[in-house]
Order: sequence, then C-alpha cells, then structure tokens
Amino acid sequence: MSRADLDKDPHDVAVMFDAVARRYDLTNTVLTAGQDRRWRALTREALQLRPGEKVLDLAAGTAVSTVELSRSGAWCVAADFSLGMLRAGAHRAVPKVAADALHLPFRDAVFDAVTISFGLRNVADPDLALRELARVTRPGGRLVVCEFGRPTFAPFRVAYHLGLERVLPAVADRVSSNPAAYRYLGESIRDWPAQPVLARRVAAAGWSDVAWRDLAFGAVALHRARRPYDTQGPVG
Repeated sequence: MSRADLDKDPHDVAVMFDAVARRYDLTNTVLTAGQDRRWRALTREALQLRPGEKVLDLAAGTAVSTVELSRSGAWCVAADFSLGMLRAGAHRAVPKVAADALHLPFRDAVFDAVTISFGLRNVADPDLALRELARVTRPGGRLVVCEFGRPTFAPFRVAYHLGLERVLPAVADRVSSNPAAYRYLGESIRDWPAQPVLARRVAAAGWSDVAWRDLAFGAVALHRARRPYDTQGPVG
C-alpha cells in the first residue's frame, strides 16, 4: 500500500494517487454520501463559465470534474501529475495533460478561468501553485478553489475530526484500492488551514476580490477570486 506524508514529496503523492486511481471516483462518492456531485456542480456555477471560454481544471484526477465544467460550453482541459489518474479517466472525452502544479506547461494569460478541487492541499508548495494559476490566467479571469475547510460550529468540528480518524479509514478499507492513502487524507485535512487563512494566501499569490462560501457546515469551502486587470506581466 502506498501513501504520502505531510511533507508532500511530489513523487510520493503521485505514486499514492496512481494507486487509488482504479476506484477513486467510487470511493469519493461513498465517503461524501454523494455530495461530491453537488460540489462539482457548485464549482462550475461559481466559475461563471461561458461558451467558448478556456478553462484549466488542475488536479483533475480522472477528469470527472472536467466533464462537469464542460457542461457550460467552455473548452476545458484536465491537468494532473498522476498518470494513473489520467489513465483511469481515459474514457472521458475531454483534453488531458500531465502537469506539475508548480511548473504549469502553459503560456501566460491563456485561460479565462482556472480551478483546483481537493488538490491544493496535496501540493508541496500551495502558494507557488496559486501564483502559477494566476500566471496562466488572463487579467479579469476567475479562480475557484474547492477544498476541505475548518468546520465553523465547534461541536460539529469535534465530531468531524473524530470521523476523519475512525470512520474514514474504516470505509476506505472496504471501498478503496489503496486504503493507506485515505489515512494520509485525514491527516492532510486536519493539517490544512482555516478558510480565512487560505483566503489571505490566495490574495498574497496575486489574486483579488477573494471570498469564500462554506459548504457542509464549513467542512468544505469554495474560494473565489479574480486576476486583477492591472497586473503587469507574469505573477512570480
């Protein structure tokens, strides 16, 4: 069984996701009681996509999120550094590219919108990844980060963290093709900053109009932002 540690070595993370790819979509649906579908739809709505726009779906995994985005009529590309995940989604008819979030293989200002769902937490340097996303987004373009958050209601937060410790591994043992990876998942969620902290990091990476919407009582949050119109040159 393969899993990564919280230092998030890129090779270890990629190997871990390769190992969960076969049953990744099924496991996510079971663990979220089907809420993953709703979160994908809300991400698409938050991006305010229009037909013909160019959209980058980073950390797209098996591209199920990219297919949801493409329902808008926009041209959407799935990017991920796990080749196993991209192969698991080979049957989905959207463009796919292997890509490192810290060194995106795209020109400056080429996308109208960019998004990353449940992937920023797994990047070795999230702040650099946010700057790279800003670099490849045109001035005025949009960002949505869908990521686990910090539940705002204290009693629920206690129960939620208990579930991460006990329920999540038990379910993963039955459903996932690599249960060890989901122990890392719980650790990475508990280690992830609260929504206001992430919002400040998004702004520091060159994004403006940063805001977020809590979902599932704050266990998940949609962070929205724009690339400023007055940005001069690439963000670095």
